[in-house]
Order: sequence, then structure tokens, then C-alpha cells
Amino acid sequence: MTNVHAVVSRLGPAESAILAELAAGEPPFAVHRRAALSSALRYLEGGRGSPVVLLHGRGNAATTWFPLLPELARRHRVVAVDLPGFGHASSPPFEGGGFEEGLRFFVDPVEELLLELGLGDAALVGHSLGALVAAELALRRRVRPRKLALLGAMGVGPVMTARSRAYFRAPPERLARVLGAALFRRIRPPRPTPLGERLAALHGELYAVPDGRVAPVAAFNALFPAVGPVPHRLARLGEIDAETLVLWGERDDVFPAPLGIAAAAAIPRATLRIVPLGHAPHLEDPALVLPELIAFLAPGAAVPSP
Repeated sequence: MTNVHAVVSRLGPAESAILAELAAGEPPFAVHRRAALSSALRYLEGGRGSPVVLLHGRGNAATTWFPLLPELARRHRVVAVDLPGFGHASSPPFEGGGFEEGLRFFVDPVEELLLELGLGDAALVGHSLGALVAAELALRRRVRPRKLALLGAMGVGPVMTARSRAYFRAPPERLARVLGAALFRRIRPPRPTPLGERLAALHGELYAVPDGRVAPVAAFNALFPAVGPVPHRLARLGEIDAETLVLWGERDDVFPAPLGIAAAAAIPRATLRIVPLGHAPHLEDPALVLPELIAFLAPGAAVPSP
């Protein structure tokens, strides 16, 4: 087995405050860590009911979902996972390769974790990279999610904006360390709200780590080239048999909204929602997106017609 990279990031004040609030909430959330193949994944768990697994985007962590966690946990058993190498999860080195190898780096440990925790039929909610992981899990069919929610999904079509490619190739971890918090905020300005400020502080902590997250950054870069067509799963989305919600920001500046429209058309039991937001609609306006997710995730419920 490949040696596991140690987790080098420490809890910063923003994340510590979020975890303290979640632990004291009703229902409370607990922090767990579990070995999964050659990774050790951290996950947050709270609530009771039908299970829902949350998978975050590039460079983030399970704690990024904090604006949605309390409400979801009042209805479901919620498990929010740190993807391999991100947040406070460890990972093996990335041995190189292209799209398929990069995808296995992220998907294999998450799949193993879900099977070990008895979450093979849990609903999956993923954002960006996490949505690609969720879609791949559904395509593999070792786990059979009862529902699938894809938010601004990566890897479902052949387009990624030039601006976002340049940003991720920089990469943001290096920018956060070199520029410092103040200048990095100019590149990623927070929304002018208390929630926006808290998310910006959390993201700053997650990015500014000493080792720059070498392995997951390399695996992520393998999912898309610096220029040219982007590898994708569009041709296979018709194999997804779970009821699916495709939710996209019409101002998404990473994966343009037409990708979401095409993905929803390709998935047999998909419902499409386009909202007047950007690449992370669930964080930009939780009050708008949360009711959509709650309605969709309710056991036995279908998504209401527009």
C-alpha cells in the first residue's frame, strides 16, 4: 500500500468557531476520522433520518457546508466528507496520469468510506469537484444513491472557462501563501454579508497550508488540461438511474450554465434548476438553495415542477 501523506493543516480560528457552533447545535455534529484505502478521511456527522452525504468542491472541506448543515440535519442523517487531501483528510501521493487516474484518486477512498459506514444508498449532494465524484459513484454502481444532487458539477461537459483554468493552475494554495490574506481577498472577494466574511475566512485558512496540498492539487489538475477540450462524462450520464437534481448558477464563471442544461437533458430522471447566482449557489444564497435541496431530498418526494 502506498504510504499515506500526513495531514499538515491545522484548525484555524474560523474553522474552529464553525465546528464549535455545530457541536453545540441542535442536532449536534461530531467530527470523525476513518481510514479508507490509502487515505484517512475526516467527516462531520449529525442528525437522524434518511442519510445524505455532502461532497465539497476543489480546495474546500466538509465545514464549507456549515450554512446548510443544521437545517439538513433536522431532517436527515447528514455526513459531510473531506475529499482526499483536502480539508483535514490525508491522501497518498498522486502518481500521475490523466482524467481517469485523477478521478480514481478522489473517488476510490470516498466510495470505500461510504460502504464501510453503511451509506451505500445515501443521497449524494456534490458541488463542483464533489459533484463529479458523486456522479462517478453513481455510474460505478457499487453504491446506489437513492437521490443525486449536482451543483455546478465538474466533468459533465467539455468546457471550462479560461479564467478558471488559469486560477486553478496558479494554484490558489500558492497564491494564498505568497500574496497573504489581504491580497488573496482581492482575487476572491467575499460577498458583502456576515456569511460571506465567514466563508472567506474559512477558505483563506483552507488554502494557506504549508505544503500547498501537492497530491490533491496534482490529481485535480489531471482532470482538465491547461488548454483545449476538457475530459468529461457527458456520454455516460444516461446511465445514472437515480432521481437527480441538477442545480446551476446562471452566472457560473467556472462551468457555464449550458453545461448544466446539457447534463440534465442527458440524465433520464433529472430535474434542472437554474438560479440567478454563480458557481457556488448553495453558499452565495443558502436561503434560496436550501428549500430546493430540502424538497428534493425528502424521502419519497419528487422535485416540484417549476
